Amino acid sequence: MQFYFYDFSEFIDSDVKENGLHGKYPYLDNYCVDENNRLPYLIKHEGKHVGFVLVRYIELEDKKPHFSIAEFFIMKKYRRLGFGKEVAIKIFDVHKGQWKVFQMEKNVPAQLFWNKVINEYTEGIFSVRIEQGKRIQEFRN
Repeated sequence: MQFYFYDFSEFIDSDVKENGLHGKYPYLDNYCVDENNRLPYLIKHEGKHVGFVLVRYIELEDKKPHFSIAEFFIMKKYRRLGFGKEVAIKIFDVHKGQWKVFQMEKNVPAQLFWNKVINEYTEGIFSVRIEQGKRIQEFRN
């Protein structure tokens, strides 16, 4: 998670604390106890950790239930090797239903990645909108 915070610090106002670490991810403990709505995945390659995905299933009274990628991280040395795309497709295949995937407007690399992956996965059948500083792709699988 610290590597993720480090990478993400170029898009948000985040600095290391006195102990040299970024803060704690506020919802991480929930992924250990909320098995139905918070789904953590570690990404490994040849026995080595290369990243993680945190998936949420969101059920709110005023919105349609949907899956969402809360966090998605591949270590830099493993990027552009196809791991991210492969993992995203596996996650989508495991969790069928309505999806909303969002990125911060400042995070152009993430937007390019998700637009490409979702376009390929859905064969172009998805919607895109910008809302409250986020680019949101929606689709059903």
